Amino acid sequence: MTHEFDLAGSLAGSVEGRSGAWASFIQGFAAHWAGAAVGGDDGWTEADLDAAEERLGRRLPMVLREAYLLFGRRKDLTSNHDVLLGPAELYVDDAEEALVFRHENQGAASWGILLDSLQDEDPAVLIRLDLADKSAERWEDWLERLSLCFVEIILSESLHADEEFCDFLDPDDDSCALLETNSVRLPFPTYPPGEETRWFLGQDVLLRDDDGAGILARGRTAEDLDRMRDLIPGDWLDDHR
Repeated sequence: MTHEFDLAGSLAGSVEGRSGAWASFIQGFAAHWAGAAVGGDDGWTEADLDAAEERLGRRLPMVLREAYLLFGRRKDLTSNHDVLLGPAELYVDDAEEALVFRHENQGAASWGILLDSLQDEDPAVLIRLDLADKSAERWEDWLERLSLCFVEIILSESLHADEEFCDFLDPDDDSCALLETNSVRLPFPTYPPGEETRWFLGQDVLLRDDDGAGILARGRTAEDLDRMRDLIPGDWLDDHR
């Protein structure tokens, strides 16, 4: 039952700092939305991370180590669509500007941490788009803290789980208004700068509005998702009713 886990409240705690992200939000979300609590075998080992640091010749930020140790091997939480790199796959980009830890599923973008901020416990995360004109590629702001980025990863990857519970809507003029009427805005900052990705919670349905370009939904059950489809009618990609 959703009353066992206060998604909005725990998300607010995760926005305040990394202790809330690990102890409250990610643990609760894994148990009540992803189907299995985070367990002792879900993370990489200290030896795995030490080996990565030795190979890279650089210390990993504390938050990166904490996340990998806690749930780094849980692909259902981190890699349903985009890919969280394992410790042995972490690398420094060709320009030697950033440590790369995540890839878009078709290679269209990478997420990284600037090398000069690796010493920070909870550094900012940047994104670099893969462009035809390589000279135009730049590391650009994504989220101000790595712990916040991992919360976003957990949320976003849940939208690409079993298609029975997930769907995509190409919104029309009424869709965003109906979204706001039938769900509650979640306390997560808009991102990246210059865009307005927003998170919402309906009745047992998690939704993301990608700046009006698309609405993604994840229901706790197929019936929950169907109810939201009815509340926000439109051309849902996987609605075969």
